[in-house]
Amino acid sequence: MSEQNIYDNQTFFDGYKKLRENPTSANNMVEKPALFSLLPNLAGKSVIDLGCGYGENCREFSRLGAKKVLGIDISEKMLQVAEQENKCNNVDFLRLSMNDLAAINEKYDVVVSSLSIHYIKDFDRLMNNIANLLAADGIFIYSQEHPMTTALMHENYWSKDNEGNIIHYNLSDYSLLGERKVTWFVDGVTKYHRTFASIFNSLISAGFEIDKVLEPLPDKKTMEQYPLYKRYYHKPDFLLIKAKVMST
Repeated sequence: MSEQNIYDNQTFFDGYKKLRENPTSANNMVEKPALFSLLPNLAGKSVIDLGCGYGENCREFSRLGAKKVLGIDISEKMLQVAEQENKCNNVDFLRLSMNDLAAINEKYDVVVSSLSIHYIKDFDRLMNNIANLLAADGIFIYSQEHPMTTALMHENYWSKDNEGNIIHYNLSDYSLLGERKVTWFVDGVTKYHRTFASIFNSLISAGFEIDKVLEPLPDKKTMEQYPLYKRYYHKPDFLLIKAKVMST
């Protein structure tokens, strides 16, 4: 595969695994609770998880009553963990790029994706493919890095005072769409920046009706216990969207 598959880089994989195993990480404290808050009743539903990683969300969808769950990911290392730790009777895993969703012929009631879509270059194509995956009245729920995070061309995120306290976020280059190269465990990780308008318009053009949008914050107790999370007052880390396929 010529596209980016950074999660099979051993250095990246080891760093990411350590991050996700940290119970106080932003993924566990903020993103995951917000994602699950958007789920419909999954009883009897079929679910596909795009960029499923270790597959822990797939197993949870099964526990919540889904009749069938398919997790797809491009990373062989991720899927090895998923098969070992989160495989169960009605959960299957498939190595497949999100760029190749047209190869899936089945329809699903719910499509979910956690923090994977900002790695995909052709957002319009992806949204159309996801719409085609959904059965009538299907629901699409996804999280991504917040557009104010993906905007920056250079990783100078925060301005601080002499004591190291955050004053404000250094937002720049917001309206310049496209590729960003960042250092995250390794150099040269490729992500794609989109504005709110471009995201919403792509969803609408693909036939989605936007149902709910979240920019979740940690609760005040969490911020007091872990003061670093007070930075969310300046800029949230995540954007989550719940959308429905419009009836024809």
